[in-house]
Amino acid sequence: MRLEAEAVAIGLGGRQILRIVSAHVAAGELVGIIGPNGAGKSTLLKAMAGVLRPAGGRIALDGADCAGLARSEMARRVAYLPQSRIVHWPVTVETLVALGRLPYHGFAVEWDADDRVAIDRALGDLQVAHLRKRLVSELSGGELARVLVARSLAQQPRILLADEPSAGLDPAHQLALFRHLRSLAESGMGVLVALHDLSAAARFCHRLILMKDGEILADGRPDMVLTPELMRRAFDVAAVHGTVDGVPVVIAH
Repeated sequence: MRLEAEAVAIGLGGRQILRIVSAHVAAGELVGIIGPNGAGKSTLLKAMAGVLRPAGGRIALDGADCAGLARSEMARRVAYLPQSRIVHWPVTVETLVALGRLPYHGFAVEWDADDRVAIDRALGDLQVAHLRKRLVSELSGGELARVLVARSLAQQPRILLADEPSAGLDPAHQLALFRHLRSLAESGMGVLVALHDLSAAARFCHRLILMKDGEILADGRPDMVLTPELMRRAFDVAAVHGTVDGVPVVIAH
């Protein structure tokens, strides 16, 4: 499966946010979107998720225009995890994660055996099964972040779009999350994630998309994108891409 933005342009509040951007994610790859604040990373994810409608271009799923897909059909294939982590209802963790099953049933249903398997697996994979009976309002920011990722995975999508999913996580849970995202990709899911941690991008992503000012500066393997010249153009900093004990790192100075 392949989700693609084809020559997408988006303006918001009288300002051009995306300027004829083309990007894609396919089954079997973990793709990182990197770039400075205001580069258009979140807007691109929202467009590909169907949250924002492009003023120009289109979003296509396996070549078919997503504008022609029903919301439930799109949601069975593509899950979107926004940057915002506000939950307005005093529900349990288990109930929140179970909302990922709504594309298959709608509201007012009892979860069947397949739903239970998906919910339990998502809770376990994100290491939040022990929180299942806790109210979401009682969670720490890091716990809530992992629960919201679990909700997206309970959806059992073919494509996962995630906007800074590791923000607020401690180092151990950041590593666990990116290892799991990589594992999902290698098991056949397409994963597109916006992130600021360049070392995590270098270590875990198969491919990187570098953005600035609503445009794509580069799209390729991490070693092709995390070059001193491109880092200077994008972030206005000097950066070195190397390894420490065999682990890729990026150091800005």
